[in-house]
Amino acid sequence: MRIFNILFLIIFIGCEDNFIEIKNINSKNSFPVGETENLKLIYTDSAKVKAILISSLNKDFSNYIFPYSEFPNGLEITFFDKKNNKTIVKSDYAIAYNNTNIVNLVGNVIINNHDGSELKTNQLYWDPELEWLFTEDKFTFKNSDYDITAKRLDTNRSFSIFNTGKLDGKVLVEDK
Repeated sequence: MRIFNILFLIIFIGCEDNFIEIKNINSKNSFPVGETENLKLIYTDSAKVKAILISSLNKDFSNYIFPYSEFPNGLEITFFDKKNNKTIVKSDYAIAYNNTNIVNLVGNVIINNHDGSELKTNQLYWDPELEWLFTEDKFTFKNSDYDITAKRLDTNRSFSIFNTGKLDGKVLVEDK
């Protein structure tokens, strides 16, 4: 029995040292590679403004194995379409994952489209490449035809393709 206790003690001490080493390795990268205050990023294509991103703080964690960019104080993005119509996106917090290009918007997420439509939710994933939005959270959506509340949303940026879970509210339906 003494031999078992001694072996257990040796193994336990050996494992703890490795755990501490691993913890120290991971903690070395617990800081961003860069921080930007009062960020205003203007995205252009062919000398045309496509989007403007504004945030009071941006933290760049591109030094991580799964790199990301964090906006701990939130952000506001204004998008411009081909006709220069605006869509404004706001959230209290955001994180953009570099490898997947998915953006996670959290806290008081509001999207105001140029046509007067408005989406509100507490959390929303956004794929800028596909111009697709999705969430499993409760949301409200209002425009000239809809005033709905539902849980789960899967839609394109213009809200012309709109998939949802159980919903409550008003929907305008035309008779043919």
